[in-house]
Amino acid sequence: MGNLDRDIVKTFQLMTSKPFIYVFNMDAAGLADKAKQAELAALVSPAEAIFLDGAFEAELVELDAEDAQEMLADAGIKESGLDKLARVGFNTLGLQTFLTAGEKESRAWTIHQGDTAPQAAGVIHTDFERGFIKADVISYDELVEIGDIHKARELGKVRQEGKDYVMQDGDVVEFKFNV
Repeated sequence: MGNLDRDIVKTFQLMTSKPFIYVFNMDAAGLADKAKQAELAALVSPAEAIFLDGAFEAELVELDAEDAQEMLADAGIKESGLDKLARVGFNTLGLQTFLTAGEKESRAWTIHQGDTAPQAAGVIHTDFERGFIKADVISYDELVEIGDIHKARELGKVRQEGKDYVMQDGDVVEFKFNV
C-alpha cells in the first residue's frame, strides 16, 4: 500500500488498520517454554507478542523497588512483564518520552517518535514552541552516570540543539524560548 493509500485508509479509523499487541498470560512453565512462545508469536505476527505471568506481576507490583528487583533476579527475569508491555506499547504507538528537570519539579512528557525539539517544547506550552530558540539536551543515562546537571554542564556534556533536532527517547531537556 502506498503512502497516499495509507493516508486515505487512516481517515476511516478502521480497527484492522490499528496497531495490535497480543499479551499472553502464562505460568512459569509457559514462560520457560520458548518453543511455545515462538509458536504463539508466529500466530500473531507481525503484531508484537508479550508473555507474562499475571500472578507473578501482581505480586511484583506490591513490593518496593529493591524487593521487586530481587524477586525478578531470583526468577531470572531482567524486566517485568508490565514494564515490557509499557515499553512495547509506547513503541507500537510511535511514542517516546523526554524529561524536564528543574529546581521545582522533574517531569516526563510524551511525544511522537520523530518530533523535533520545538514540537516537544509545544507539548509543555504552545508559547514554548512558538518562541523556541534552542534546547539544552543530555541523555538520561549520561546524566545519571554524571550525577548532576551542573557537573554535566561543566564537563561539556550538555549539548545545545536547534530547531531541526529530532528528540531521542530519554532526552533530558531545558528549552530556551522568547515570546
